[in-house]
Amino acid sequence: MSVPPAPVPPPGIAPGTRHRIRLMVLAMTAFIANDALVKVVSEGLPAGQLILVRGLMATALVWAVARATAGALPLRHVFGRWVLLRTLLDALATVTYLVSLFHLPIANATAINMATPLVIALLAGPMLGQRVGARRWLLIGAGFAGVLLVVQPGPGGFNAYAWLCVLATLFNAARDLVTPRIAGEVSSMGITLSTTAGVTVAAALMTASDGGFVPMSTLQVGQLAAAAVFLAAGHALTIAATRGSDLATVSPFRYSALIAAVALGWLVWGEAPNLLAWGGIALLIASGVALLRMPRD
Repeated sequence: MSVPPAPVPPPGIAPGTRHRIRLMVLAMTAFIANDALVKVVSEGLPAGQLILVRGLMATALVWAVARATAGALPLRHVFGRWVLLRTLLDALATVTYLVSLFHLPIANATAINMATPLVIALLAGPMLGQRVGARRWLLIGAGFAGVLLVVQPGPGGFNAYAWLCVLATLFNAARDLVTPRIAGEVSSMGITLSTTAGVTVAAALMTASDGGFVPMSTLQVGQLAAAAVFLAAGHALTIAATRGSDLATVSPFRYSALIAAVALGWLVWGEAPNLLAWGGIALLIASGVALLRMPRD
């Protein structure tokens, strides 16, 4: 009896890449679920306290997983110079993004945050000494035009929190540019633990400046616990999706977060981007995907 031939992957899709694409989509969905939960809780809790409680839970969860899977982490994996710099940038990005998210439609905040690859391409020249060709500049400009359509600056559309979200995107890009400088021997779990702990410390400082804790309901604690699980899962899934993968194929699926954000914004808050914002989202996705798939100049 003849053996049927093994299925041949479609052209351009390496073995295992489909699985990593699914992991990336799941990661983005987990991050948006986390954002939606903290946005709901923010209606009754100060921002600093909310981020602090979620951070404590996420840090405890990551530490427990690290102990169970990798044992004790060397201190250099958590407190190395480049790890700490990345942690600082991530803490700044997280705090500024979440504060802006609490005052913006979730789809708009997510769209602005999705401009991170464009900022990385913009900063790669001066920071990494990479040449930025004319086509790359054109795509970067188109992407930022899309961001402006989402932000909609002007007498009727200006919102300071939208610009705070842009600042968070800059911090995100700086964090990602620092990440390759971390030694390869440093474990992803150590980086994740340092990141969640750093965000927690930043939130503790915010809480102290806000005047301390306010009472929390059981529902709020449960929502933050679920947010912590989604946050940790998002980090773990992103690492699994990107390590050893074809990034040019997998990375564009980060934009699946916009689909989840628009859907949740409409279902939970009755929010929907206006026509200009839809145009900006489409332009942002198109330029970002083209930029990610473009070979180096």
